[in-house]
Parts: sequence; structure tokens; C-alpha cells
Amino acid sequence: MSLDAGSVLELLDWKRRIFGLYTQVRAAAEPSAAWERWREVRDELFRSHPQSPVPAESRASYAGVPYFAYDPAYRVLARVQPAPAEATQVGSSGEEPIAFQRIARAHFGLRDEERVLELYWLVAYGGGLFVPFRDATSGAETYGGGRYLLDTVKGSDLGVEDGRLVLDFNFAYNPSCSYDPRWVCPLSPPANHLPLRIEAGERIPLEKPEAGLEPAAT
Repeated sequence: MSLDAGSVLELLDWKRRIFGLYTQVRAAAEPSAAWERWREVRDELFRSHPQSPVPAESRASYAGVPYFAYDPAYRVLARVQPAPAEATQVGSSGEEPIAFQRIARAHFGLRDEERVLELYWLVAYGGGLFVPFRDATSGAETYGGGRYLLDTVKGSDLGVEDGRLVLDFNFAYNPSCSYDPRWVCPLSPPANHLPLRIEAGERIPLEKPEAGLEPAAT
């Protein structure tokens, strides 16, 4: 997607607002109240901001993203353990994969079992931590290409608590390409497919190009 000077300034404004929103989320004393604020701000940005992923012709009538109810059981603290650095081509919604490096693994308990998600670092100037996932709801109740927990290059960062990485699945959100195929997004690789239902976070967008999109093999 090409950008002119005006679009660049709009994109910078979008990023400032998202970074600011996650700063509020990390500072909040009550995660559920932070989640309510997160939803409110995101819905307003999606309806009104020129860099909204929602197609321009649909913004005025945009009703917001449907969510699962907030459930504190889906907020976990993960132990980050080293893993051999591994170059990974993550499948995308476009024609080409996107280069990442697997840098570590996050280990956490959920539904009385140990779970693991791989942590990826964007191989581009500045980089950024990226944590996508798929689960047993993907392609039916949630976006088939997976959802994002963290994408620090875009500002989505829930922080660290007691030396462990905060993973709150209530804040799981859909990639931009789930609203409009003009956006190209990395999809969740097979290594981050959790074999259970994650009934938290965003459901399939009301405006969606392909609810059942599957990630390309890596």
C-alpha cells in the first residue's frame, strides 16, 4: 500500500494513539477496566480515523468488533525461556511471507496445562516483538488466520509483571487484513496453534473479507 505525505502523518497519528492507549492499559490497576477502555478507544478509532482498517465506505455505520466477555482466567504471566534463534518466513495474507526470527518461547499455565507460544522478532529496521496465535475457535468464531496478542512495532505491548511477560488473551485482536484485503498482515504460524478454545478477545470482525483464511505453511 503506497503512502503519500498526508497518509504518513495520519499513520503517525494512529500509532501515537495506539501507543498511548497501551500505556494506559499497562498503568491501569484493574485489567478489566483497562479492557473496557481499550475497546472503547479502538472502536472510536475504527469508526473515525483515516487510517482505520475498516473500509472508508463502512466506517460511518461500523458497529464495533464483537468480543467474548472478559474472563480474568485468560490473563496469564509467561516465563520467557531462550530458544535457538531461527529465521522464519511467516505466511501472510499477501503473496509473500514476512521475515521474522524466532527468539524465545513463552511458557504459561492455562486450563490446568502448560502451554507454549513462540516469540518472534520482526526482521526489519528497529524490529519488534510479535506474538500471534490460533486456537480451536479460529475460522469459525474468530478470524481463521489467527489473532495477535502482542505486536510492539504497532504499540500493542502489555508489559512485564514480576519478571514475566503479560499475555492477556482478552486483549487478543484481529489483524487489519481481516477487515480489508488491501492490508497485508502476517498470519499465525503452525507453531503457535493452541489446541483449545480461547474464548477471549475479539471475534470475527463484522466487516471481514475471509473469515476462514488459513495461514500459509512456513
